[in-house]
Amino acid sequence: MAVVGPGPGPAPAEPDRCGAQRATANILTQLRRAQLSGRGLTRGTQITEALLKERDKQAKWNGIPLLLQKLYENSHPNSDFSQCQSILKEISPLLSMEAMAFVTEERKSAQESTFPNTYTFDLFGGVDVSDVWVLLYGMLYLVSVTCCSCLFLFSFVQTEGVTKRLAERNDFVLFLFTLMTNKKTFLQTATLIEDILGVKKEMIQLEDIPSLSSLVSSFDQQQLANFCRILAVTISELDTGSDDKHTLLAKNAQQKKNLGPSRAEINQATLLNIPGFIERLCKLATRKVSETAGASSFLQELEEWYTWLDNALVIDALMRVADEETEQSSTVFPVMRARYESGLANTSTRNQLPQSMKIMHEIMYKLEVLYVLCVLLMGRQRNQVHKMIAEFRLIPGLNNLFDKLIWRKHSASALVLHGHNQNCDCSPDITLKIQFLRLLQSFSDHHENKYLLLNSQELNELSAISLKANIPEVEAVVNTDRNLVCDGKRGLLTRLLQVMKKEPAESSFRFWQARAVESFLRGATSYADQMFLLKRGLLEHILYCIVDSECKSRDVLQSYFDLLGELMKFNIDAFKRFNKYINTDEKFQIFLNQINSSLVDSNMLVRCITLSLDRFESQSDIKVAEVLSECRLLSYMSQMSMRMSFLFRLINIIHVQTLTQENVSCLNTSLVILMLARRKDKLPFYLRTLQEMEYTKKYPGFILNNFHSLLRFWQQHYLNKDKDSTCLENSSCISFSYWKETVSILLSPDRTSPCAIVSYIDEAYMDIDREFTEE
Repeated sequence: MAVVGPGPGPAPAEPDRCGAQRATANILTQLRRAQLSGRGLTRGTQITEALLKERDKQAKWNGIPLLLQKLYENSHPNSDFSQCQSILKEISPLLSMEAMAFVTEERKSAQESTFPNTYTFDLFGGVDVSDVWVLLYGMLYLVSVTCCSCLFLFSFVQTEGVTKRLAERNDFVLFLFTLMTNKKTFLQTATLIEDILGVKKEMIQLEDIPSLSSLVSSFDQQQLANFCRILAVTISELDTGSDDKHTLLAKNAQQKKNLGPSRAEINQATLLNIPGFIERLCKLATRKVSETAGASSFLQELEEWYTWLDNALVIDALMRVADEETEQSSTVFPVMRARYESGLANTSTRNQLPQSMKIMHEIMYKLEVLYVLCVLLMGRQRNQVHKMIAEFRLIPGLNNLFDKLIWRKHSASALVLHGHNQNCDCSPDITLKIQFLRLLQSFSDHHENKYLLLNSQELNELSAISLKANIPEVEAVVNTDRNLVCDGKRGLLTRLLQVMKKEPAESSFRFWQARAVESFLRGATSYADQMFLLKRGLLEHILYCIVDSECKSRDVLQSYFDLLGELMKFNIDAFKRFNKYINTDEKFQIFLNQINSSLVDSNMLVRCITLSLDRFESQSDIKVAEVLSECRLLSYMSQMSMRMSFLFRLINIIHVQTLTQENVSCLNTSLVILMLARRKDKLPFYLRTLQEMEYTKKYPGFILNNFHSLLRFWQQHYLNKDKDSTCLENSSCISFSYWKETVSILLSPDRTSPCAIVSYIDEAYMDIDREFTEE
């Protein structure tokens, strides 16, 4: 190693400093090169103590290399624990100071010149030494917790590199969980774990964590809410990559490789086996602000919030909120700042926190809890989770919080994070609303527990609607436990409808609100459910948004079309209301323009109109006949040319290689049109017309070859998926056996069959045996 030593005699001051700098540079350069290559001097502790002392002051290392060398020398079971603890306490403030500088300067990229202590800590092996100590002295919490704190502070500035190195040590990651029993550094440990899991290539298995059930049981409610941030990483399926990897073709291929449950699914099952876990989450999600911990404990937590929710940006935002509450800001934050800077706990502090801070504190916790519950509701144990959260009255509890917390009115001082605004999706208030709506969507989707979103009076209203229409009452309504439904004058669904109709045109909530309400209608079509929503003006609100406000957002339009389809399906009263609102040719043309602007977004509504028209035409009711003759929408769809136009376009906009969960509905809608044609013995006519349209467009064979490939994929995709097939059956009121039969007939290789696709493709253009690939 080339190290320049001191000169033999007196020398001018400036050249001596330059020589020292060159020597220091040589040491640092060789260390970094060795760490990258794995050859030569790989750890700073290999350098002699004399040389480190000589260069320390000139290099401004603040004694970190010497401290790490002492710590490394004591990395054995018989070392002096108190001395190690003392060394770590000297290192920690040096890193803490730079960690705070990092978060308050908006996370500037870490550089040697910007954060010299952190850079030196890493270069001289601080991460490796701390890693060893955490594992070696796991039972000695004073030492291991301090090591963990050092690693945490360091990872703040050097996040990507450090966390990736730590993530490679699976035993280290699992052991970190045991340190979460130390309340003083719980947040630091939890944040370090979350950062590590975020970059870890393989998901950990929760069942491998030592005494997981006891660990979770030891957490207070505040710690459990924070622990949900870690759980979110362990129970969510890993992102499969770019959009093209989300195709159904790719997903099916992946499922064939992974025949058993994924790690995320195993972790979900592990959580459900922890006694009382779901019950505690429900209590956290539904507790009121007045039920939270006292002011002193929250002040203590604020000291470490910079380690949690976007770090110092949250503290900065909270300070701005409290500054506006002039009566309290002069007492709360000077105390907090002093306690943070000095590290001394003032146990006599009993200042009352501003109400806005208490609310925000509770919002951040509920965000994490609702996310975990939402993921569990979409997992393999969905029915088990449903049963538990119904029993623990999650829905009535959320209903009681709706006005005062979940959908509370914003004041001028509403909390927003630094660099954002109140309408930004990163705002805690907005994120909570979206997570709440996602939970309602998951809860209601194809499950009889959806009626818990109503109160007793509203359930009685559903029964009255069925009685008046002289139809059987929905069995799930009859079986709903009235002790578990919402309290008060309005249920959660009705509250949601009220805020939905007041939502501004540009609001980002429109999409999620529509999805949540649509999920209530999905499944077997219920006339009573539809009328319950129609009586509350939902159809008129949707048409106003589509037609009068001429909504431009594709996501919002798709959610409105899907909701409108479920609301109107087979419901003659809904079509009558539609015609009353869309009462001019101009309005109707705007509506059609919105439908035709993107069939991927509107195809579910097209399916609804087609199915409804088919049923109405088979009925002899005078009221139905009157609506059929007057309704612009039904008259439009009754034209054969219009149905054929939709069919041609639906097949043309999708291909096997581009099918996703988003656009596969286009394939099913095209199948619905052909199944209804088959019922009336018109399937050959439709196929022949498609052939003629191909030639007219000068694309002979293109559409029918593509459709043949799509149907082959349909067989592979749906015949092994019970849930998907049930959804198809419920949404169309066509038995799944009829779906399968129709596809088989269309795919028949018999060129003499009038219902086989191959009969309408000329030999010269035949291309039906191509293998499915992702390219």
